[in-house]
Amino acid sequence: MHAQAQSIAPVQGARYQVFHDTHYRYSAPVSLSQQLVHLWPRECPWQLCNGQQLLIEPEPTLRQDLVDVFGNPLTRLAFERPHDELRVSARLQVEVLPHGPLDLAASPAWEQVAASLAFSGRALSPIELEACRYRVESPYVRIKRQFSEFGAACFPAGRPLLQGAAALMEKIFSEFAFDAEATQVATPLTEVLERRRGVCQDFAHLMLACLRSRGLAVRYVSGYLLTQPPPGQPRLIGADASHAWVSVYCPRNGWVDFDPTNNILPNLEHITLAWGRDFSDVSPLRGVILGGGSHDPDVRVTVMPLWELAV
Repeated sequence: MHAQAQSIAPVQGARYQVFHDTHYRYSAPVSLSQQLVHLWPRECPWQLCNGQQLLIEPEPTLRQDLVDVFGNPLTRLAFERPHDELRVSARLQVEVLPHGPLDLAASPAWEQVAASLAFSGRALSPIELEACRYRVESPYVRIKRQFSEFGAACFPAGRPLLQGAAALMEKIFSEFAFDAEATQVATPLTEVLERRRGVCQDFAHLMLACLRSRGLAVRYVSGYLLTQPPPGQPRLIGADASHAWVSVYCPRNGWVDFDPTNNILPNLEHITLAWGRDFSDVSPLRGVILGGGSHDPDVRVTVMPLWELAV
């Protein structure tokens, strides 16, 4: 997962070609396998998917293209014949549009937003009810006092919600080091907070925990990030990776994205794939197998601006 990005895309919008290849080689045959795949990008007001293809080897016994409980496109696969490897390759063409101007100071006070989502006997609107599913604990994000204390300086009384979220994003960016070897998927978030090291998934989970600990609604967003090769160097095929950031619910603005790994508000360089409560809801590929022995996935991701392909 990525550390930093540079803004290079044209202001009118950006079109990308994305390749996401996952290859499992099993040390022993797999007799049965069921997989859930989140590799179709969401249709959003700021994003269009102009082409998509999913290549699967071996051919699955069953394939179902569905929508999950969070509204994300989901592909369900079943393999009922023995196989010793599995390859799932997504080919996407995505257009990302500018998110538009945003006045962080014009958002309501964070306490007001938290109170509006708390149970009070008042009937909540459908939008508020949807937001409430993202303000409680989830498998990878616990609500603890230490997370509330970590972000306390970012949320003094009366501070506009989006200003507080931006301050928290900057605090995580400034105090944590990007280290791809420091954590694994199952590393507890309390350990990430203590060691001050991790990857984008950890930083997104930490920001979720800090905001939810204050009664706010925030969701985990998975996707891709355009990064630049060193000056004078060609873009390497397969050298990119998945990325993660968060989206904060604000009654006046809807959902607003924040990228704590890079301390930026996502815009043209961020491609949205799926969102949920945390990583467990939107893992690109996860499932159960019978057999297989030892295995580690080989994952290769390439994000290629289409204007480069036209040169």
